[in-house]
Amino acid sequence: MKALRFYAPEDVRLEDYPEPGCGPDEVKIRVRNCSTCGTDVKIFHNGHQNLSPPRTIGHEIAGEVVEVGADVASLYGTDWQVGDRVQVIAAVPCGECHECRKGWMAVCQNQTSMGYQYEGGFAEYMVVPRQVLKVDGLNRIPDNVGFDEASAAEPLACAINAQELLGIEAGDVVVVFGAGPIGCMHIRVARGAHGAGTVVLVDVNAERLAMSAAVAEPDETIDGSQVDVVERVMELTGGRGADVVITATAAKVAQEQAVAMAARNGRISFFGGLPKNDPVIALDSNVVHYRQLHIHGANGSAPEHNRRALEYISTGQVPVKDLITHRIPLADVMSALELVRSGTAIKVTVEP
Repeated sequence: MKALRFYAPEDVRLEDYPEPGCGPDEVKIRVRNCSTCGTDVKIFHNGHQNLSPPRTIGHEIAGEVVEVGADVASLYGTDWQVGDRVQVIAAVPCGECHECRKGWMAVCQNQTSMGYQYEGGFAEYMVVPRQVLKVDGLNRIPDNVGFDEASAAEPLACAINAQELLGIEAGDVVVVFGAGPIGCMHIRVARGAHGAGTVVLVDVNAERLAMSAAVAEPDETIDGSQVDVVERVMELTGGRGADVVITATAAKVAQEQAVAMAARNGRISFFGGLPKNDPVIALDSNVVHYRQLHIHGANGSAPEHNRRALEYISTGQVPVKDLITHRIPLADVMSALELVRSGTAIKVTVEP
């Protein structure tokens, strides 16, 4: 079979690779869609400390069951059958640490990941490891949801996890930094799941801002390269500020502006991580103190967030199909990564 294999930074090869066998405690799937994200591009150029090469990468996975291990039903209490349509979680909690026992699986201290410690989804076939099955991380795709949409459930799950911490209420003013696919998903979760009021999308790339705004339809857009973002948000809110600010971009200035524009009792999600060699921002602690601000980190998702993502897609609360602007065959997977790197697409999915 064909698979995209990471050997070292800048050494990523689409090559023939043996089709995997299915162990007694595993499920084998034919990959139908594996969508891409900025992390795939970072891995291509820089690798990752948790990725042990050579490795098949790709972690936004949906496919069809082709084989079920003999012990799967007895070990995990599941009834998977050949032909079942499934979505695979990306971040795999251990299910045993303090955080997992508390129900905080998104911050499991022993987390592993598809495409990092396990073979990923940029391949024709892959095996769902026992670690995924153990934490109920293989999810049935609803009948009215396509494989392409299901592969977008993983990033949507990350947005759901972040917003779960923010307590968004009906009518809240929400500002989202970052006009990428995850920014679009944040807009739709805030509206569709939480009933947010005015939603504002911010970016410094005018073309990307216009492209994403045409699909996600925020109430306002702000080109941060042209205007003072904080000043504009204050104008839009009559000087009160934003109830919720989500920084879905790896930019220090966005985090600093988020604090400056937050209303009293405002909630902020530092959703996008900063470069590891430059992660420190300037923070006016008195603004946090006197406005009683709530600043949350958000990292990944838990299995339950993936299931909720599929439900939101199925019910139409959070549509994702129109966010998928490019469908690329596995033979052209390198062009998919380039589309993500260039920022000329919203969501790119690979179809082996």
